[in-house]
Amino acid sequence: MSGGHAAALYRPGDTPAHRLPAHCKLVAVFAFVLVVATTPREELWAFAVYAVLLGAVAAVARIPAGFIVRRALVEAPFVLFAVALPFLSSGPATVVAGVSLSVSGLFGAFNILAKATLGVVAAVLLSATTPIGDVLSGMARLRIPPTFVMIASFMVRYVAVVSGELARMRLAMASRGLHSRSPRRLAAAAGTAGALFVRTYERGERVYVAMLSRGYAGGPTAPTGGAASPGAWARALVLPGSALLVGAAAWTLRLRGGAA
Repeated sequence: MSGGHAAALYRPGDTPAHRLPAHCKLVAVFAFVLVVATTPREELWAFAVYAVLLGAVAAVARIPAGFIVRRALVEAPFVLFAVALPFLSSGPATVVAGVSLSVSGLFGAFNILAKATLGVVAAVLLSATTPIGDVLSGMARLRIPPTFVMIASFMVRYVAVVSGELARMRLAMASRGLHSRSPRRLAAAAGTAGALFVRTYERGERVYVAMLSRGYAGGPTAPTGGAASPGAWARALVLPGSALLVGAAAWTLRLRGGAA
């Protein structure tokens, strides 16, 4: 059960990271992101250590940096918002290259960029080492509500449907001379959006009918594989455990600095 887009996120391999059970990796990534999100933004060194930890995971999983960077571009809208904060925030300012920037805005921008980037990279590493079917099975094994798991599985299927329809429509537009820089393409964009909705809705209905004909009864996703061994849990928790030590040290330094 995987769409073309979801399959493109997975990078096959036979590394320790690939062999870990999916539910162990889900818990590890969630715990890591939680630690990162609660780290005080003023402790810049902590985020550098988090990045090193993720780099170590990528090295163990043999995931190239270029692969990670291309898939991490999904956070581009957050980057644009963060870049504007130093110019829009009020409070004490500092001058950088002749430009007055808000100090609180700089910290806010760094907070968004650092935490969002680390979270996205962690998610990319999870998807690169775990097939989407295993992720859904891992969610079921963690006793995540079945309705949520089913919604996630349908989302995966529907992303593939939308991507396929959009690719065919773009090919049809190009064959009619509507290239990316053509002024007529702007006028056709609204019609394309409406047609895409109708076509994907109809395609989604056909997919659902096909699922019913193959015995789908709306039941929850059944977990596959056996329970994880204590050793697997120990290996999976190395990342969040290390991050927790860094986060605790960051909070200790922050509180001592505030008390001083």
